Amino acid sequence: MPKKVPMRRCCGCMEMKPKNELVRVVKNKEGVISLDLTGKMPGRGAYLCRNPECLEKARKARRFEREFSCRIPDEIFDGMEAELKKR
Repeated sequence: MPKKVPMRRCCGCMEMKPKNELVRVVKNKEGVISLDLTGKMPGRGAYLCRNPECLEKARKARRFEREFSCRIPDEIFDGMEAELKKR
């Protein structure tokens, strides 16, 4: 019997995709928000396509702010965008 592939929704394009195709964005206990490229960091997670356009869509719609229930400064989004473009 084949193993079931976990599916997650991208916060940018709102499409369901296999978990291993997405990047996890995590908010830890201290309130620090960052990209979790390993998918194993502790904290509240949300998922995003590896496409910088999806990050921009999620930023405009304030989906991460809703997901994490906090205000996210522009510097964090800029850092995440730079990290996504590197990959």
